[in-house]
Amino acid sequence: MSSSNKRERELARLKYERQQARRVTQSGSRKRRNQVVAVLAAFVLVSGAVIGIVVSSSSNDPTLSASATPSTTASATAVAGCTTAPTPTTKTQTWKKFGGTPLKAATDYVLTLETNCGKIEIAIDPKAPKTAQSEIFLAAQGYYENADCSRITVSAFFVLQCGSPTNDSKGDPGYTVPDENLPKSNGTNYPAGTVAMANAGKGTGGSQFFIVYKDTTLPANYSIWGKVVSGLDVVTKVAAAGVKDGSSDGAPTQPIVITKATTSEIPRVG
Repeated sequence: MSSSNKRERELARLKYERQQARRVTQSGSRKRRNQVVAVLAAFVLVSGAVIGIVVSSSSNDPTLSASATPSTTASATAVAGCTTAPTPTTKTQTWKKFGGTPLKAATDYVLTLETNCGKIEIAIDPKAPKTAQSEIFLAAQGYYENADCSRITVSAFFVLQCGSPTNDSKGDPGYTVPDENLPKSNGTNYPAGTVAMANAGKGTGGSQFFIVYKDTTLPANYSIWGKVVSGLDVVTKVAAAGVKDGSSDGAPTQPIVITKATTSEIPRVG
């Protein structure tokens, strides 16, 4: 075999190996490119789903009605610190007007709500004297014992609503109290910790109230009668568990029931 033919075969072999190496490199590049495209496509789909969830969970309805009907379609999920909620009881007591006595001068009042998720203490605001007297009266009558907090909102406004006699965000104790201590109509007019009356229109407050757990702006229609001084974390952890049906407004995933309500009087010193 001549050296010329041998050299030609060697060159042909080297050319073939280079071509094969290029094919392998191109194949790997295509594979990596396809993998990157697949990952980006998956990210776009996931991002779109998240955006969809955020948009669909928003709400422009700030109504805190005493006749709203929360959803009750999903099963409960336990939250750390909560025990099994007792079965709420329907309240049959009714009155033509609230009883009790007017607030005493130089005296502070604290309403304590014991729930299956922890204790909530509310300093009563004397700037809403009739509402405050009504709340103290209802607590003394056992009206809030085994009372459901039947509604949580987690978008646009942030409240836990309690005190329905039928445990479904409906009803009243047979009487109404006038609107008092309404806030300004703009800005964060219901800051975190505010406790105010739900209603079905002007001058229709009864037994239903809501606790604001995150700074909120609402129409200035709801009488402010207290502020949470201890236990706001009880509400925030219930809110963190969300709404039972996955929406932004309805029955809380974690049931929360007021097991007992008591009022303390604290004389002011000096």
